[in-house]
Amino acid sequence: MIHPFTGLQLAQFHRLVRLVARRGGDAIADGRPGRPWALTLPDRVLLVAVYWRTNLTMRQLGPLFGVSHSAAHRVIDTVGPLLALAPARRRPKDQIAIVDGTLIPTRDHRLAAQSKNYRYSTNLQVAIDANTRLVIALGDPQPGNRNDTIVYRSSGINQQLAGREVMADGGYRGNREVIMPYRKPRDGDELPQWKLDYNARHRMVRARVEHALARLKTYKILRDYRRAARTLAVTTSGIAHLHKHRSGRLTGNRSPATPPPSYETSLSMDSQRGRWRDHCQVINRILCRSENGANGIRSGPLRTAENLLPPLCSGHMRAPWPDRAAVTG
Repeated sequence: MIHPFTGLQLAQFHRLVRLVARRGGDAIADGRPGRPWALTLPDRVLLVAVYWRTNLTMRQLGPLFGVSHSAAHRVIDTVGPLLALAPARRRPKDQIAIVDGTLIPTRDHRLAAQSKNYRYSTNLQVAIDANTRLVIALGDPQPGNRNDTIVYRSSGINQQLAGREVMADGGYRGNREVIMPYRKPRDGDELPQWKLDYNARHRMVRARVEHALARLKTYKILRDYRRAARTLAVTTSGIAHLHKHRSGRLTGNRSPATPPPSYETSLSMDSQRGRWRDHCQVINRILCRSENGANGIRSGPLRTAENLLPPLCSGHMRAPWPDRAAVTG
C-alpha cells in the first residue's frame, strides 16, 4: 500500500517516519496529557501522504484507516506541518534558481480569485535548484488574478532567493535581478540571431521548473485544494519534501563543478554588455553541468555561450572575445 499510494519505497518511507519522529511527531496534538493517538506514527504519516496523493475526502479517508473523519482531519493538521521542507542551513555559493508561478485551484474564496484557468485559483511561486531540480523556496499563496511579476515580490520569494542568480520567463518584467529572455521590439522588428540563440538556450534551462511543477502536481491535492488557503504553502512544501525523499537526493548532491570559461572575465565592458555576459555565464554553467556526468564529461564539445554575445560596436563582426591587449590597448 505504501508505494502505490505515496510513490515512496519502503526504506524511503521509514526514513521519512524517523524524520517526523525527530520533529516531535510522537507528541500529543496540543502537547497536553490526554487520549493517545488511535494510529501509530507510521500510520499517521501514511494517512497524510495518501491524502496528498489521492485527495480523498475525510469521510473516505477515515474508514480507510479505521478512524473517524474528524480524527483524520486532526492527523493532517498535526503531521502535515512536520513534513514540510526545513530551511537550508547553507547553500552552494554558485546556486542558480529557476522560479515560476503555477495556478492551484482553491475552494477558499477568501484568497482565491477567478483566474485564466476559469476557476477560483491561487498563484503559488515555486523556485527550484537548476542543477538538482528540487524545490528550494516557496512563496506565500496570492490571488490567482495577479500576474507573476507582482506576486514575485508580494509573496516574499524574492527575499528568500536574495543573493542567488534567478532565472524566469518573460512574465517577470520589472524585476531587474531576474534573468529573462529577450522580447520583440515594440516596432515589430525581428530579433537578431544572437538574441534568438540566447532565448533558445534560456528556454532549454527554464523548462526544468515546468517539469518540477508537473511532478508536484502528480499529487492530486494540488489539482483541487479544498482546505484553507493559508495551509497551501505548507502542503506544497510537504509534497516537495516527499519528492526529495522519492528522488533520494537528500543531501543536495550536485554535479561536478565545471571549469571556468575560457574567456577573460575581467574585461572592461559597458553596463549592458556586462549584464549580458553575466547572464550567458549563468546559462553556460547550467548547460555544462548537465553535460558533465557523475563519471566524467561526455564525448564531444561542451555547449558554450560565447558565440551568443553581440559585437562591441555595430558595423563590423569579430571573434566572440578579443584578446586583453586588443581591448585595453
